[in-house]
Amino acid sequence: MWCASCLASACAGCTCNLCASALSAISRRSARLAYCGLFAASLVLSFLMRQFATPLLKQIPWINTFDYTQPDEWFQMNAVLRVSLGNFLFFAIFALMMIGVKDQNDRRDAWHHGGWIAKIVVWVVLIVLMFCVPNVVITIYEVLSKFGSGLFLLVQVVMLLDFTNNWNDSWIEKDEQKWEIALLVVTVVCYLSTFAFSGLLFTWFNPSGHDCGLNLFFITMTIILAFAFAIIALHPQVNGSVMPASVISVYCAYLCYTSLSSEPDDYACNGLHRHSKQVSMSALILGMLTTVLSVVYSAVRAGSSTTFLSPPSSPRSGIKNPLLGDDNVEVGKSDSKEIDARPVSYSYTFFHVIFALASMYSAMLLTGWTSAASDSSELMDVGWTTVWVRICTEWATAALYIWTLGKRNTANIGHIVLSLGS
Repeated sequence: MWCASCLASACAGCTCNLCASALSAISRRSARLAYCGLFAASLVLSFLMRQFATPLLKQIPWINTFDYTQPDEWFQMNAVLRVSLGNFLFFAIFALMMIGVKDQNDRRDAWHHGGWIAKIVVWVVLIVLMFCVPNVVITIYEVLSKFGSGLFLLVQVVMLLDFTNNWNDSWIEKDEQKWEIALLVVTVVCYLSTFAFSGLLFTWFNPSGHDCGLNLFFITMTIILAFAFAIIALHPQVNGSVMPASVISVYCAYLCYTSLSSEPDDYACNGLHRHSKQVSMSALILGMLTTVLSVVYSAVRAGSSTTFLSPPSSPRSGIKNPLLGDDNVEVGKSDSKEIDARPVSYSYTFFHVIFALASMYSAMLLTGWTSAASDSSELMDVGWTTVWVRICTEWATAALYIWTLGKRNTANIGHIVLSLGS
């Protein structure tokens, strides 16, 4: 018995040492990836709490304060919002702490890159504490989340524009015929996908015998925008490239689909209403995937060149760097004897702001952008609010892309976004 207890203690000690070593290794390799992992963990936790936390929340008196029976959906949404609030506060606190960090001699630079055991403890404590606050706090956060989610959607669009233009420029700079053919193939595939998908939308969301003028308007506008992107990009005064236009067209078609598939289950023009549960889950997964890709891309761009997250004074601005760079550069610790401190390679504040806004957006995805309970606990991200949010996002994407076509240097977008974090 004594040997067994000693063995258990030894195993526990080894496990703790292993965890500590792993966290230290993560901080040395890439703090950005660790933040992405923490955000992904919050998404998984939110989904699990939504599915399984209802019985527990019903037993907490300061949450279940009602004299009547609330539907399970209310407790599911409440659990998601509480996890989201804890995650939001974690990144918002770091965003405030990192304001004004200009060089790597600043003590806060080490806070940003290291101390992962303490960070995880703080993250867990914040989420647990959110289950101790009254419902009025969660109601206020829910309202604020709708505005924060709108901001995140705009940042997501800017990231897409940044990605497509850098993708196009990197292939053109190679100045080889095979890359020109690759650009042509990508362009043709994207436009064929856009028009084929739009045809399916006419079939799914314009059933015969029903007046579906609104759906027809949304789909027709998507097709018109796809043609407009190509025409404007090929105009001699614009001198743009048609490949980014084709990628943006596919994204707009995707947004149109997610918008129409989010129409209420009892809406006659929603041709997928018989499969509403599957469509709701697939739309949620796609939404979560794009959210994760956005925050991961922000992490990648933070560690690479250009102006998207890098301050103009950064020596890494305009220089290509890998995501997992040199350990000393990543950790951000410079020799204390250096006279000239190296400037930081990206805005730490804006980096954390993106994660904070993404926390709000993920909560809205899981709650359907509304506090009203759905008819089924399995229907997520469904309702007219979701429909209009996504359609407006599509139109905002189109407007921003057309605006960038009038700019010779697409890096101006990055300067605009960077100003949010400066």
